[in-house]
Amino acid sequence: MQFKVPQFLDIEDKIFGPFTFREFVYLAGGAGLCFILYRLLGLFLGVMPILAVAGFSLALTFYKPNNKPFINMLEAGAKYIIQNKLYIWKRRKSRMSDKQQNKIVDEEKEKAISERGVKLSGNKLRDLAWSLDVLDLSKHADT
Repeated sequence: MQFKVPQFLDIEDKIFGPFTFREFVYLAGGAGLCFILYRLLGLFLGVMPILAVAGFSLALTFYKPNNKPFINMLEAGAKYIIQNKLYIWKRRKSRMSDKQQNKIVDEEKEKAISERGVKLSGNKLRDLAWSLDVLDLSKHADT
C-alpha cells in the first residue's frame, strides 16, 4: 500500500485572494489602526502616524528580505537588543618581539609568585594534581 507524502509544507495557504491569513491580518490591522488614528487625530495631525503605521503594515505584508518574512527580522532585532552580550577584549600585538614579550610575561609570573610566597616545585605540583584526581577512600571511610 502506497501513501501520499505531503509536499510543500512550508508554503502557507492563500485564504483571502492572493493573501495568506497572516498577510491579511497585517493589512486589516494596519488599515483599522490607520482609521482609528484618522478619527482620533484628524487628517492634519494624523498624517505622520498614519503613514508610519501604513508603511509598517505594508512592510510586514510585502517586504521579504532574503526570502524570509519581515517579522522574522524584527524578532531577531528585538532578541539582539534584549539579550546579554559578551564582549571579549584581545590584547593588541605590540612592536616588541615574541622573545621580549615572553620574557616580560615570565618576569610578571615570577613577581606574582614571589608576592604570594608560595612556589610549587614540579614534584609538589604533581602530588597536588594527583591528590585532586584520586579520591582517598580510607580518609573518607572514617567520617
